[in-house]
Amino acid sequence: MHRLFLSILFMGLCGASVRLATGAEAKPNFVIIFADDQGYGDLGCFGSKTIKTPNIDRMAKEGRRFTNFMVASPVCTPSRAALLTGCYPKRVGLHQHVLFPSSQKGLNPNEHTIADHLKAQGYATACFGKWHLGHHPETLPRQNGFDVYFGIPYSNDMNHPDNKGKPRLPSDDLWRDQESAIKQWNTPLIENETIVELPVDQRTVTRRYTDRAVNFIRENKDKPFFLYLPHSMPHIPLYVPADVYDPNPQNAYTCVIEHIDAEVGRVMDAIRELGLSENTYVIYTSDNGPWLQFKNHGGSAGPLRAGKGTTFEGGQRVPCVMWGPGRIPAGTECDELVGTIDMLPTIAALVNSPLPADRKIDGLDVSGLLIGDGVKSPRHEFIHYTAQGALEGIRQGKWKLLVKQASGGRAVNPSTPAPEVLLFDLMADIGEKDNLAQAHPEIVKSLQASMIELDAEIEANIRAPWTKSTLKSTNR
Repeated sequence: MHRLFLSILFMGLCGASVRLATGAEAKPNFVIIFADDQGYGDLGCFGSKTIKTPNIDRMAKEGRRFTNFMVASPVCTPSRAALLTGCYPKRVGLHQHVLFPSSQKGLNPNEHTIADHLKAQGYATACFGKWHLGHHPETLPRQNGFDVYFGIPYSNDMNHPDNKGKPRLPSDDLWRDQESAIKQWNTPLIENETIVELPVDQRTVTRRYTDRAVNFIRENKDKPFFLYLPHSMPHIPLYVPADVYDPNPQNAYTCVIEHIDAEVGRVMDAIRELGLSENTYVIYTSDNGPWLQFKNHGGSAGPLRAGKGTTFEGGQRVPCVMWGPGRIPAGTECDELVGTIDMLPTIAALVNSPLPADRKIDGLDVSGLLIGDGVKSPRHEFIHYTAQGALEGIRQGKWKLLVKQASGGRAVNPSTPAPEVLLFDLMADIGEKDNLAQAHPEIVKSLQASMIELDAEIEANIRAPWTKSTLKSTNR
């Protein structure tokens, strides 16, 4: 009996020593899977009746759905800047629409990203997928905290080197001819800072991102890691591998989402098989709402109004599932206001590591919403900027105000029509159908004053993006 006790004690101490040696309990792993242009209604667990997403749905059953999850812009570049830096895009100078192959700016390497923060804590860091925060070597992922990068530098409908020569064929024709992925487009695939495939074969790139992701997880299973997996799709044009291809263009979007779901399943399988489930957080979300104008090549915003490019909920409220067995309660839902700008401070809190004090960010620590029940969000307001970076609205509690300039937020002249003022009670009207502005002028006045004040602080403290003419020191 005594020998049995000593044997059990020895095995327990060995197990504890392994956990301490790997830092597993002290430093959880993080995986962020970021779809491109996926709508609020495009997952089974968010109400889709036509798209089958069993792997992401399983994440939801084993984790928590966030139903009031916001991105900081309704388009790609500013949204991605906000996720990684914890800032409204305007604060880091990347608020004015998206970057193109001709753009001469990008994310300033002096910004502090999620990858920077975790790398300083001893994490292995990797980005596999669409970057869209600058294609110049000084702005690519390895200058912003990532150890390795493999992916496309901007959207998959953009051509190297000057964005010229793009096909003018309808989306249905491009889908029918899957070889158009390499015949019609000239989008580059980059490894670290080098173009390794031109054009990238978009039929297989989703799967190849996943191949890299799974290998990265396996290679770093004994140390903490941060994996950022920003998929190129379902941004148009849409392509999939031959073994999952449905030739009917009416099913193109469904086919792509179901393929992404299958690849998410591969990542999750690797985490489970390696015994990393109890020490890994996985976040699945999208960079903005669906590109509705492309119909069967675009997604669904579900019950929300409008989609990509707008400040209505369909443009900026996105599906979000967070998974972390033993940490995040299974099968739960959170309707508290939270967003991608909150991920950096939240991750910093989860690894018990304070953020640098030398810069202001807009994100808040919402770790309690991940791991607790009945917790209220510290986020009480959210500013809405247009795709061009103009101030357009604010959310406070249940109220959302939008002040839409007829000029789209550009400079006005005396003949410009008065702005359209919209006030919604999102608790009662998630679809933003009932404009209550005339019924509550005092709320309109108060919200408008708040949004102007908050924007003025950001305007006064904008940090410059990297530009090609910038004198810089990016050594880390």
